[in-house]
Amino acid sequence: MYTISQPDPVRLEIFKNLYQFIAEQMGIVLQNTAASVNIKERLDFSCAIFDASGLLVANAPHIPVHLGSMSESVRSLIHDKSDTLKPGNVYLSNNPYNGGTHLPDVTAITPVFDEDGKQIIFYVASRGHQADIGGITPGSMPPHSTTIEEEGILFDNFLLVEEGNFQETAVRELLLNHTYPARNPDQNIADFKAQIAANERGVQELRKMVKQYGLETVQAYMKFVQVNAEESVRKAIDVLSDGSFIYEMDNKARIQVKVNIDRETRSATIDFTGTSKQLNSNFNAPKAVTQAAVLYVFRTLVDDNIPLNAGCLKPLEIIIPEGCMLNPTYPAAVVAGNVETSQIIVDALYGALGVMAASQGTMNNFTFGNERYQYYETICGGSGAGVNFDGTDAVQTHMTNSRLTDPEVLETRYPVQVESFCLRPGSGGKGKHCGGNGVIRRIRFLEAMTANILSNHRFVPPFGLNGGEAGLVGRNWIERQDGTQENLDEPATVEMKPGDVFVIETPGGGGFGKVS
Repeated sequence: MYTISQPDPVRLEIFKNLYQFIAEQMGIVLQNTAASVNIKERLDFSCAIFDASGLLVANAPHIPVHLGSMSESVRSLIHDKSDTLKPGNVYLSNNPYNGGTHLPDVTAITPVFDEDGKQIIFYVASRGHQADIGGITPGSMPPHSTTIEEEGILFDNFLLVEEGNFQETAVRELLLNHTYPARNPDQNIADFKAQIAANERGVQELRKMVKQYGLETVQAYMKFVQVNAEESVRKAIDVLSDGSFIYEMDNKARIQVKVNIDRETRSATIDFTGTSKQLNSNFNAPKAVTQAAVLYVFRTLVDDNIPLNAGCLKPLEIIIPEGCMLNPTYPAAVVAGNVETSQIIVDALYGALGVMAASQGTMNNFTFGNERYQYYETICGGSGAGVNFDGTDAVQTHMTNSRLTDPEVLETRYPVQVESFCLRPGSGGKGKHCGGNGVIRRIRFLEAMTANILSNHRFVPPFGLNGGEAGLVGRNWIERQDGTQENLDEPATVEMKPGDVFVIETPGGGGFGKVS
């Protein structure tokens, strides 16, 4: 019999790794059973486990912007459906106003009941980026959307599996019965089934854990893991100082943040008052995304191997004025807020804390497709330098952690050729520690398709700190088959013809410190 009034350090480490292992097992199932390139090859998904109140306990090392926001989705389900939750039910949600990030990121949530099927003891969830979920452009990442409807189909705690029965007719009807319907519902449904399978693995593993250690012990250590994370963040806060930062985006919107450290309570207040109002564009970041960015930054300041969880948020008070671009109200468009604005929030926070120069500050979201094909990728760039380190070349930075599809897979599945993909020398900012370099990616189209780029830092360079130089801005353009060149804005939609080449140069990271 183990005492559970206080954590045993060895047992705490074991449980910490066990919870994370379960989330990793969920991810393996999802990758192996998914149909889309987006999930199977690019690994644009996340899996996590939650306690009975919907608080994040542990996650696999997947996508930061997903992981910091999924708890809001789970708690929304508890709030809306707590009276109707039954064993064998699975729910779908991508509502940006209830914990979602943007519509392509669809979360499957499964309540985990006790052996008697009467009490919910945990929740498991998996979030996958759908290759297309409808909207005005193939790939569901429209550069110029102004309302949420133009971005695709919205699921708000939709009952996907009812007591073990997959609701295919209902979900297919929702995917197709829309002003801008999904272009490949069969692929959506296949990926949803993969998410159900991933969640089921989580359910099985948690039940094994309960059988081995007892429910009381498993739940107690869920709390202990969160308390341990809370203390780890407080230790990180102990060495921080007050700071503020204003960071302007290419579209003239600005993120303003002030960080106040309270030494007595070992806590921090992060105040976004002064940030631009809700935008008419799609660069609004849902509140859950803003919280995820804050959570990510403070987790990275912890010099310990802890799972990202709800405990990390305990020492943080986050003030986000309602109706600003970081806490928009329905029906604001948000597709770029998740992928672009989230990156700016992170860099603004690092700037306020004075610990790191800006990274490329964009995911360089590239989508293309037609009624037959839909594809989405994010493209790496340079990371920012810090107090005692250089930035890294050609890396996915901060809120994204997805992979780039292998050229062989991309060219087999889609009528395109990767003409070249190389480093962009000299794009990182100079300094005592230099920023990382961006990349140059050239994609030749073999068939007529609509292509879209959703990016940032094409006009405003990623900042350097403490005398370090800024990184170079990125650039997007088209080389037509007839030799003409067309420069593109940072968000742009363009019709590609056979033989045309889409070229993307990604930004470099900022440097840190003056060159001596």
